[in-house]
Amino acid sequence: MEFWEKHPETEQPLKAWYARTKAADWQNPQEVLSDFGTAKVVSKDRLRFKIHGNNYRMIVGFKFSAGIAFIKFIGTHKEYDQIDAGTVSQF
Repeated sequence: MEFWEKHPETEQPLKAWYARTKAADWQNPQEVLSDFGTAKVVSKDRLRFKIHGNNYRMIVGFKFSAGIAFIKFIGTHKEYDQIDAGTVSQF
C-alpha cells in the first residue's frame, strides 16, 4: 500500500495481482507463469512481475510448500535495472 500511495497508477494493478495471488494454490513457478504470462522466473523460488505496463517491476519470493509469497522488491524499471533480482531483499 505504501508503494501505491507514492505511485497511484499502480494501485489497481497491485490490487489485482494481490487478489489473484491470494486465491492461487501454486506449487511451482510454472503454475505462476500460467496465471501471469509476462512474469519471468528469476530462480526456483523468485519471479519478476511487470506492473502497470512494465513501468514498474516487482520481485516476489515464494515458499510454495507453505503457500507464501514475499515481496522482495518493487520499484521503477530504472530502479530494477540497478538491483540483483536474485538476491534483493528490500523489505
